[in-house]
Amino acid sequence: MKQFGKILKFELKNYFTNKVFVGITLFFVLAITVVMFFPRISETFDKEDNSTNVESYEDVEELPVMLVAGENAEYVSEIFSASFLDYKVEAAQGSVDDIKERIVSGDAECAFVMSNPTEYTYYVNNLSMMDMNTQIADEVLLSVYRMGFMVGNGISAEQAEEVLSAQIQHETQTLGKDQFQNYLYTYIMIMALYMVILLYGQMVANNVATEKSSRAMELLITSANPVSMMFGKVIASCTAGFVQLVSIFGSALLFFNINKSYWEGADMIESLFDMPVDLLIYMLVFFVLGFLIYAFMFSAVGSTASKLEDINTSVTPIVLIFVAGFIVVMVSMGTGNFDTTLIKVCSYIPFTSPMVMFARVVMTTVPVYEIAISIAILIASVIGIGVVSAKIYRVGVLLYGTPPKISAIIKAIRKA
Repeated sequence: MKQFGKILKFELKNYFTNKVFVGITLFFVLAITVVMFFPRISETFDKEDNSTNVESYEDVEELPVMLVAGENAEYVSEIFSASFLDYKVEAAQGSVDDIKERIVSGDAECAFVMSNPTEYTYYVNNLSMMDMNTQIADEVLLSVYRMGFMVGNGISAEQAEEVLSAQIQHETQTLGKDQFQNYLYTYIMIMALYMVILLYGQMVANNVATEKSSRAMELLITSANPVSMMFGKVIASCTAGFVQLVSIFGSALLFFNINKSYWEGADMIESLFDMPVDLLIYMLVFFVLGFLIYAFMFSAVGSTASKLEDINTSVTPIVLIFVAGFIVVMVSMGTGNFDTTLIKVCSYIPFTSPMVMFARVVMTTVPVYEIAISIAILIASVIGIGVVSAKIYRVGVLLYGTPPKISAIIKAIRKA
């Protein structure tokens, strides 16, 4: 235990004094600080602009021109003026060619040429992907046509307006989970889990392979138990990753609360920081257990590699298993269906359950006993994989030359 403590302290010191580790952490904290304080800073500059440029309101740029021509152009232009507030709507005279020329020359941005009350041609020079003018016009003209039909058949204008302006009232009561509300922070947490496990898992493997290839491992194992070395490296990397996540997300939460009044109305941002405590606990549990499983496997594989160049090839099967679980989660989040057989099976496989079961817990209602079974399997798997990885590590650190085959590793473990 004393050796483990020394190794853990040494590895943690390496992480927390590593310029890349500290730099990445500070970069993300700084970026989050800028984002969280942006509304406050923006409002400050807006106030300064308003106080120094009060007279400039008279020089506001004129609105783009929208032309209306054809049948009942005057009447339609009056109606459109109330619906197209971002345009200066004008009733146009002249031929269609004249209207086209005004649009091409830039004198007008677009035009509606009415053939009859329910048909028109929309002219625009460059059609934007965000152009919603025809959709708005369709709704306005349809309401006008219906009102005209009602009035023509003996219904008063007031009654027709009351019918057309009637609003449907509804209330939604969610008995389970609101996927739309939970989607954003689920996505961010899954991505964070994905990046941290792959990044720190491979760092463990690289550190072990580096020490082994430089022959430093031979000196280390003479003064320290290989198992203590492996567990020290794994726990240190898990702690470093956890500290980094807490620093980044903790600063985001702190700065959001400081500027909370400036984010009112931003429902997506508010929902991100309104994560229920029970879901946060589940995230921490699945993060720690999932990280330990993969870190143990990465360290075991790293101990069998004699050269740093062999690491990428050696860890590929582990990475593929992890990526498979990530893909399953992403596909389910895209479809919104977390009740498929594949998802349920992956919820109990220890290599995929850290992400899959966590996503299920957040995005849908999962019985408590299923969550308990998944966590129990994960804990048992962490212990089992930890024991096996420790045996592989003890044997692997002394194997040099070409990467050993699985059968050779198994034989060596049995003799150990």
